[in-house]
Amino acid sequence: MSQGAYTSVRELARLRYHATGFSYLPKQPVGSVLSGRKRSRLRGRGLDFDELRHYRPGDDIRTMDWKVTQRTGQPYVRVFTEERDRPVWILADQRLSMFFGSQYQLKSVAAADIAALTAWRVIAQGDRIGCLLFNDCEQYLAKPSRSPGKVMTWLAKLAAMNNALNADATQSADASALERALKKLAIHVHHDGLIVIASDFCGWNTGCLEAIKQMRQRNDVICALVSDPLERDISAAHKLVVSDGQFQLEIDPEHSDTQRRYRDDFIASYAAIAASLKRHAIPLFAIDTTESVATQIQRQLSGHSANRAATASEARIK
Repeated sequence: MSQGAYTSVRELARLRYHATGFSYLPKQPVGSVLSGRKRSRLRGRGLDFDELRHYRPGDDIRTMDWKVTQRTGQPYVRVFTEERDRPVWILADQRLSMFFGSQYQLKSVAAADIAALTAWRVIAQGDRIGCLLFNDCEQYLAKPSRSPGKVMTWLAKLAAMNNALNADATQSADASALERALKKLAIHVHHDGLIVIASDFCGWNTGCLEAIKQMRQRNDVICALVSDPLERDISAAHKLVVSDGQFQLEIDPEHSDTQRRYRDDFIASYAAIAASLKRHAIPLFAIDTTESVATQIQRQLSGHSANRAATASEARIK
């Protein structure tokens, strides 16, 4: 498991053995945070039930739904549609705002873990996985592929981006980087796919939402918001010096008014993002830096231990 300030290609590769026990498919157990999500027309491969309709001359008798026919007194057949390949895209945030963490790992490492776990899970299911990796000044795009070798290539790039992060004052944050990355991805995704976004959503604005809405018109979009407990509650810290790469500010965490305003600001930001995504039926789940990402994803996307997962998720934003 990736732990600490940085990850590595080896750690991201090892996550292949932990990419089990969860699914991004719309059909979810009741306890999953993705339950109730509408199913897109195309998913995976094989045959998928589409609808019941009246029997027409020439229909295959093997598709007859005898229970409905008997109940209604009219002949009905079950119509199936062929499922096709599903391309999956992962958008992984490695900006300076992600270079923060107070417990198990940094947010940047958590986002990298989400990307790796998603990639290995998709590969195991036989679908294609691509990525758009970005930081404050660079974007790297790899088109969807089923090749584990190609996944390893962009995981190496992801690890390099991750290890390039540091607290050097010469680095500067770019508030528009998230919007630019989303708009670029919107150009490359086509239809009937899945986009998983792993970010702290710092710099969220209407442009970001419009790009996501554009992708959502013909694809599924799932957002993983990565955060750290110290972003929500600074009372555990003694002295804090924060910087955007250009300016520094010292914060007194022991001041009760500072604690309250800091907490309220985080909750308001989270609520605004969640409300915007909810209006467009885009699932959002929380990932934090307190424990392994694999454990959190398995808990939230498997539907197991639903009550504990709901309590943990609620605690993250309060």
